[in-house]
Amino acid sequence: MYAASREAMSAARASLQAELSSTTDGTGAAQIGADLFLVVDVLTAERSLRGLLSDPSAEQSARERLADTVFGERVGAGAQKVLRSAVNQQWSSARDLVDSIELLGREALLVSADQQGRLALVEDELFRLGRIVAGNPELEIALTDRTADPERKRQLISRLLYGKVSSVTEALATQGVGRLSGPPAALFDTLSNMAAERRDQAVAHVRSATPMTELQQQNLVDSLSRLYDRRVTVHVEVDPTLLSGVVVRVGDEVIDGSGAGRLASVRKSIG
Repeated sequence: MYAASREAMSAARASLQAELSSTTDGTGAAQIGADLFLVVDVLTAERSLRGLLSDPSAEQSARERLADTVFGERVGAGAQKVLRSAVNQQWSSARDLVDSIELLGREALLVSADQQGRLALVEDELFRLGRIVAGNPELEIALTDRTADPERKRQLISRLLYGKVSSVTEALATQGVGRLSGPPAALFDTLSNMAAERRDQAVAHVRSATPMTELQQQNLVDSLSRLYDRRVTVHVEVDPTLLSGVVVRVGDEVIDGSGAGRLASVRKSIG
């Protein structure tokens, strides 16, 4: 985002936080999140509307009245206040407005999970979902098909998740695949990382040649937490192609302690 959109996002987020401060049981935050997702769906489908609501040459009051007219009876008071704040800002592009409202909807749902004591569960479910999709080429192709109706993609992921994950995980995943712009696994990793960041934790994605015991995982958590001077949450997947050891990724940093990695290093030095 350019500076104008970053400042606009900051103001809109402050409005969201003010609305969420009055919610405690997760229900209100979840409703705000769902309502903001509805706004995103409408704006994604209506190019002229999102253009009007983000038009810097239009008066703020005109943009606010338009938002009230279109969404006043479709979303709750909390989401409407957040939307008014958003359209009152100066955005660099209409896309920035829509993407920011989407992000605020995700944040509201994560607050809902946090208030219900289920944030760690949501984080883990989203990570696992990413691994499931990455390991299922047919599902990945279906979700990334640009010619497919976004609603069909949502129905597909909803059927896959129904009754198996928390309501927040299902809502985040279902909404996300409808506006997918890259690999599904990357989307779910992003959402999982957002949950971890809300818990004030860094995320380590670990590939292990063999299943790790609870003690091994705890020792790894302790070591990484000391290394990064921050509590680290670890997500582990088994990858026999590593031969032995583990590969740890924290953000853009990769620590390769695998047998395959050492073998590759030897081959490179010989070559």
